[in-house]
Amino acid sequence: FESMMKMGQDMAKAINPALEGFTPKGFEKMMPTMPADMMEQFLGKTFNPDGLDAKTRLLLTLMGLTIQGAQAESQIRITVRHLVEAGATKQEIAETIAQAAMFGGVPAMSKAMELATEVLDASEEGKS
Repeated sequence: FESMMKMGQDMAKAINPALEGFTPKGFEKMMPTMPADMMEQFLGKTFNPDGLDAKTRLLLTLMGLTIQGAQAESQIRITVRHLVEAGATKQEIAETIAQAAMFGGVPAMSKAMELATEVLDASEEGKS
């Protein structure tokens, strides 16, 4: 495993030396939160008017990420950021994560709640 990690890091440095210090949180900073109308266009009802809206699709994404053991920390934080922009409430986000505990377990739920709380707290600070 260590050898494969080193090989991946060496390859990333060869492609772009700036990637040497790259972290998952760095990825989050590079990925802006999409505006709600853009999310609806790409994730929502644009191509299927009778289908799920962007917020519902993102809630399902959050559930899947939580069930996987909440190991995809950056993806969970990005998804929660997008959910806030798509109009999801704290209650909807918390209920989605709590429901996932039935399938992914309490440790996964606890980690996802912790990550979501970080994002929601930062979102509240940004509004102040």
